[in-house]
Amino acid sequence: MIVAGMLFALMGVFVKLGAAYFSTAELVFYRSLIGLLVIFIIIKAQKLPLATPHWKMHIWRGLSGFFALMFFFIAIGRLPLATAITLNYTAPLFLALLITFYLKERPHWTLLFSVLLGFAGIILLLRPTLHQGQLSAGLFGLASGFLAGIAYLNVKQLGQMGEPEWRVVFYFTLISTIGAGIWMLVHAFHPVTTRGFLLLLGLGTSATLAQLAMTRAYRLGNTLIVASLAYTTVIFASLLGILLLGEILSLTSWIAIAIIVISGIISSRATPKLVVT
Repeated sequence: MIVAGMLFALMGVFVKLGAAYFSTAELVFYRSLIGLLVIFIIIKAQKLPLATPHWKMHIWRGLSGFFALMFFFIAIGRLPLATAITLNYTAPLFLALLITFYLKERPHWTLLFSVLLGFAGIILLLRPTLHQGQLSAGLFGLASGFLAGIAYLNVKQLGQMGEPEWRVVFYFTLISTIGAGIWMLVHAFHPVTTRGFLLLLGLGTSATLAQLAMTRAYRLGNTLIVASLAYTTVIFASLLGILLLGEILSLTSWIAIAIIVISGIISSRATPKLVVT
């Protein structure tokens, strides 16, 4: 999961740099297309079946994941890298609420505390952006976290239904590629230069390897520990933002990021177990 965290942060850097050459629609399309080709090659090489009786759930997971990715890339292009990734990593807070309501359970005090703490951190993190005209970008980042929470709930449900990880990833990247391709129709197409190609290759490769590493972590490791280690992405993104992009965050922003990370870890541990029958 630490490797995945580093690779996801590196993906964010490629998105940030690629925003100077491509629209968000193009970045989502190329990222999804490269991921689709990689997972398709793996499936064909191992002769794995793609047929599924749960195609409706795959569509919901694909759509929620696609819009989450779209909003996430918009936020990365307009906000400091650490800020955008932290807002996207509010997903465990939304996931905790979604699962609680899905199971029709009364929320535990620990869960309520973590969610309230997390949203206090969100308010603290977004408040400085009001003076920078970046509120809309912050809301896109927050929306990506909410939609990612829905996508993770769909993934949990598909897992309980017996769907393998590679099939979930395949249909997600397929739907995202189609969605981004349609989205590109209303944007100006930018030619792919040598530098642009290298950025896209880095984006697609880091994202795909990160997904594979994350999948392996969740398959082999303790779910709660892995979910907590997922927040190393925020740490790596903060360091890369400073070292490679020259981004400087205020003390208030650092405090807000720490609050959101802590609340996310607590909520991951307090989330009810989902069992689909």
